[in-house]
Amino acid sequence: MIQVIRAEQEQDLKKAFRIREQVFVEEQQVPREAEYDGFEATASHYLATFEGVPCGAARWRTTDHGVKLERFAVLPDYRNKLVGAEVLKAVLRDVNAEQNGRKVYLHAQLPAVNFYKRNGFKTEGDMFTECDIQHYKMIFAG
Repeated sequence: MIQVIRAEQEQDLKKAFRIREQVFVEEQQVPREAEYDGFEATASHYLATFEGVPCGAARWRTTDHGVKLERFAVLPDYRNKLVGAEVLKAVLRDVNAEQNGRKVYLHAQLPAVNFYKRNGFKTEGDMFTECDIQHYKMIFAG
C-alpha cells in the first residue's frame, strides 16, 4: 500500500531529505549544494511510503511564474510501483486546493517526460541542462 503525507514533522522531513539525497546526490551525482537550496524552509514537502517503507519525496513552492513542482524522487527499488503517480496526485490535490487557478509547472528530467505527459503535463520550449542532466519545462494542462 502506498501512503503519501505532507512532511511537516521533523522526522518526516528527514526521511524525505534522505530519499532526495540517495536519488539526486548519490545516484545522479547532483552536487549536494545544488540539491538543497534556500527554498527548503518555505516549500511544501511530501513523503511517500510503500508498505511502511519511506521511498518517495517531492516538494512544491510558489514562484513569480506560478507553482513549481520540484524534487520528485523515488528510490530505485520502488520505481514502476505507482509511487511517483501517488505523490504527484497528492501534490496536485494540495496545489489545487491552496493555489487554485495558478499556472503549475516543473522541470522534468528527460527520462521522466513521458511520466508527466501521462499525468496531464505538456512540454514547453527547448530541452535544457540543469546539473548536467537534460530537462524540459512542462506545464500542467489538466
